[in-house]
Amino acid sequence: MNYALIGCGRISTNHIAAAVRNGFTIVAVCDVVPEKMEEVLGKHSLAEDASIVRYTDYRQMLTEHPELEIISIATESGKHAAIALDCIDAGVNVIIEKPMAMSMADADEIIRRSEEKGVLVSACHQNRFNVAVQKTRAALEAGRFGKLSHGSIHVRWNRNKGYYDQASWRGTWAEDGGCLMNQCIHGIDLLRWMMGGELVSVYGQTRQQFHDYLEAEDVGVAVLTFANGAVATVEGTVNVYPKNLEETLYLFGETGTVKIGGTSTNNIDVWNFADESMADEENKGLKEQTSNVYGNGHTSLFADMADAIADHRRPYVDARAGRAALETVLAIYKSQKTGNPVKLPLEDASTLDMVGEF
Repeated sequence: MNYALIGCGRISTNHIAAAVRNGFTIVAVCDVVPEKMEEVLGKHSLAEDASIVRYTDYRQMLTEHPELEIISIATESGKHAAIALDCIDAGVNVIIEKPMAMSMADADEIIRRSEEKGVLVSACHQNRFNVAVQKTRAALEAGRFGKLSHGSIHVRWNRNKGYYDQASWRGTWAEDGGCLMNQCIHGIDLLRWMMGGELVSVYGQTRQQFHDYLEAEDVGVAVLTFANGAVATVEGTVNVYPKNLEETLYLFGETGTVKIGGTSTNNIDVWNFADESMADEENKGLKEQTSNVYGNGHTSLFADMADAIADHRRPYVDARAGRAALETVLAIYKSQKTGNPVKLPLEDASTLDMVGEF
């Protein structure tokens, strides 16, 4: 697959690594800061590869490389949607880092235009490919939980001033949002996906406790109500001292209980089912080794995208999945803004609605 990367910041090394591991031909990279391109290529021994064209303008890249088949977007969040739409208009399949957009209108336009033009879009919620998550999903789809009662996601991480000082867009409503939109959206995606998907209401509260140099929240909690009658809670924060503590997903059903733990939902801490067999013993205490909180899922997500293109099917984590995760966070923000529960589906909302909240 002919591949290009737009945005060479903190997460971009995972994208390049995934492209290399999948045998993609890296045609070009793009960033407004040339040094960042060299830095990320250098991490993968590609800095001397003259065949990889460097661009500071992604539109020029799109014009000059009609052979591109996949582009991944890893810029600041506020630019995801506009760049994605330009790539779609150019007929290139897109992997968009989370969140896929900052407003429901932009998310809906990405879906509409990609379907109109026959272009595939994958939202980069790579934790769906974690081994622990995949095993739990298989149990869920096999009906082993029975009727779901409730669930929860806890994202208890640390981000200090040094982190936010690395990039001026972090923690802004226009380009990022707060901890729920940035750090916690992966866990929120997993919770909604596992609990049945269709939300009917969200009640949330957010606060800015320790990061008064930001525009957005550093802690948020919410109660979610699903169409299937199940309920769930969200707790997300970057206020944990002194370092990342956990990203933990709980699922409670009539005949099953699972706790996925670790720093990024990569371990199985509890695995109990009424119909357990010897095969289940392998899952108890499972630990997937990861080098950072981003996990290992980018490689699998990129592989799935390539297969989806070849097989003419939707990606495993498609644009509608990205929209659902975005909708959940925006509903929490809207609930904070109004002080009331928010009914879903959410037709019109944006992070910009929160300007001045704190």
